[in-house]
Amino acid sequence: MKMTHKSILGGLIVFCLVSCNKDANKNLHLTGNIEGLSQGKLYIQQVQDSTLKIIDSIIIKGNSKFDVHINIESPEMLYLFLDRGQTNSIDNNLSFFAEPGTIKIETTLKYFFADAKITGSKNHDLYVEFSEMKSKFNDKRMDLMKIEIENYQNKKIKDSIGNEALKLNRKKYLYTANFANIHADKEIAPYLAMSEIADINIAFLDSIKTKMNSDVAESKYGKMLSTYVDNRKKTENKAK
Repeated sequence: MKMTHKSILGGLIVFCLVSCNKDANKNLHLTGNIEGLSQGKLYIQQVQDSTLKIIDSIIIKGNSKFDVHINIESPEMLYLFLDRGQTNSIDNNLSFFAEPGTIKIETTLKYFFADAKITGSKNHDLYVEFSEMKSKFNDKRMDLMKIEIENYQNKKIKDSIGNEALKLNRKKYLYTANFANIHADKEIAPYLAMSEIADINIAFLDSIKTKMNSDVAESKYGKMLSTYVDNRKKTENKAK
């Protein structure tokens, strides 16, 4: 059958409408560029039942830029995994706090994690702020460990270092709890509560839970925190 220009144009219009409607049902537009990458695969991963599962993939061939639409139920931590093919590297997994809208990821093949610049997510901006402070706490912890190793035969110094480590850990926990309380209107709050300080005194977690707004409370991490707090309260009350 000979196709007319009108039938070809009509087919293109139908294809466009189907594609547009398909993307319209996906609330996260993820774009980016990996400088230096000419060939490889990117996998977008999500934690499901404590395991990382692939929810979408992108083939890079000749063009280091990528553009994909996916759907998320609520803001959550996702992972961009780079399959380097024959080249192995531990620098191949990039976490980012995704939320509906457009998020742009710019990085390099050489320093996939370290060079990453992620824009378009308020939750991720807060996650970066928290991570920078967390890194400072970890650096101090490493300094204490170094002193402890250098003086492993000196019990007095080892005991002193042990006490300092406990104080440092308490400061880290209190900083995290305070950070989550201040930003209880964002999904980063219940995420940090569950991932960083789940074993803190229940009063701190209950405070974060109470301060969450309705949107955050109904999010993936908000529901997890609420369930966890309620269960801990029941368990601890029974133990009294």
